[in-house]
Amino acid sequence: MSNTLILASQSPRRKELLKQLGYDFTCVPADIDESVLSSESPEQYVARLALAKAQAIAIKHHDDVVVLGSDTSVVFGQHILGKPESLSDCHTMLAMLSGNTHEVVTAIAGVKGQRFEVVIVSTEVDFKTLSEKEITHYWHTGEPQDKAGAYGIQGIAGQFVKQIRGSYSAVVGLPLYETAQLLSTFGVKSSMTTD
Repeated sequence: MSNTLILASQSPRRKELLKQLGYDFTCVPADIDESVLSSESPEQYVARLALAKAQAIAIKHHDDVVVLGSDTSVVFGQHILGKPESLSDCHTMLAMLSGNTHEVVTAIAGVKGQRFEVVIVSTEVDFKTLSEKEITHYWHTGEPQDKAGAYGIQGIAGQFVKQIRGSYSAVVGLPLYETAQLLSTFGVKSSMTTD
């Protein structure tokens, strides 16, 4: 009997990626405060949020339930770029990323009863140089509004990306390899599990 799995997210992208791995799961979004604490590194920030999301859901369930939490941040220098609230916000973020290399840091957290484990995956992304017109046009597609760093690599913005070093699926929001490894340590089986 495999453990019941809950994804602590409503993200259609995370849902799709977890489905790709062949898991049977339900989605329950966690409502937590996502403010960055002072002197917190991007790695500490995503790890704390991924764990907080998973724990917020796990506390409401039996100890045999495994909860998977995840959080992704786009990082430029030491700036953690959240979701843009306006066109001007989007301009500021994408102008920073334009022609530069940035980092996408994703944390995944597994929680089962008192046990928890957090894994952090970091990917470098190289952007082409973007014109102001391109940024404005992109904003009006509606794609950047709910994305950290104001872009979605799996959508229209894929054409801005010259190269990545690391996990593509982590940039989308859920690192496939690391997620499968983490869930197997919690005894969660997928349709791909062979034993």
